[in-house]
Amino acid sequence: MGRGSYTASDWTKLRSSFGKERSSEKLFTALARDGAPHDLSGVYREARDNEDSPESTPVIIGFDVTASMGYLAEELALNSLNKAIMYIYENKPILCPQIMCCAIGDCKSDMMPLQVTQFESDIRIIRQLTSLCLEGGGGGNGGESYNLAWYFAAKRTLTDNFEKRRKKGILITIGDDCCHKVLTRAEIKRVFGDVSDYDLSSEELIAAAEEKYHVFHICIDRGAPEDARIFADWRSLMQGRAAAVSKHDISCLSELIYALISVAEGRSPNEALASVEQRAAEIAARSLAYISISDNNNISF
Repeated sequence: MGRGSYTASDWTKLRSSFGKERSSEKLFTALARDGAPHDLSGVYREARDNEDSPESTPVIIGFDVTASMGYLAEELALNSLNKAIMYIYENKPILCPQIMCCAIGDCKSDMMPLQVTQFESDIRIIRQLTSLCLEGGGGGNGGESYNLAWYFAAKRTLTDNFEKRRKKGILITIGDDCCHKVLTRAEIKRVFGDVSDYDLSSEELIAAAEEKYHVFHICIDRGAPEDARIFADWRSLMQGRAAAVSKHDISCLSELIYALISVAEGRSPNEALASVEQRAAEIAARSLAYISISDNNNISF
């Protein structure tokens, strides 16, 4: 995994293969699967150096696939992920990106609350993204299980960036709801097959993931009355790592992802957005107003 490099021509071919009807039913081939649980027992993902990626940097993009968020998966597959990758290659905020995607649901109600691709460096990033299943669940219970991505990043990823260079990767989750406060022992056992002596709070899981990753969340503002409360909840939980973007500005998601990666790597917002079209830069800049980075990318042991 993690071999090859991403090219605009490969993306053009893949996008053409999607055909003219680009609904989620057409894009995501696993949509109609038989509902068998996605088993993560013993599953690990590795981001390793190789001749194509001599200084691999792991990037995890986790996105909500519950019922209200099907448009987000389509946006990532058709536009935002490709644009964000091209920004990274052109402006090099990180070297040798290896990108893993994860589909996030609700472990209190869904059969497949977390699905993960491999860390990849070429067009397989998006090919594997469209192999994920849009379960379209969610329990209507005041939250989704974004904390599953933090658990997986902390306990199930192995990266040369961390092990050899003592540097952090990037982990960005995206969604429109609050995060459940706790990942219970029973949920850990069901989703990952792991035995935990106690329930884990979201704060504990963020702290565990932050040992190896800069952790961010992008909150989608739907224009609903409860959105201000949801974003306030994220700001309290993430402590300077939560951004918000309007659903109507979702086409600028690529610029925001790229800007978060750039800021995490020590660039100022102005530097990060210098190469971005003005309207998208203005939207991303507003979102970055709530972001603060205080720790260094280098990790001391």
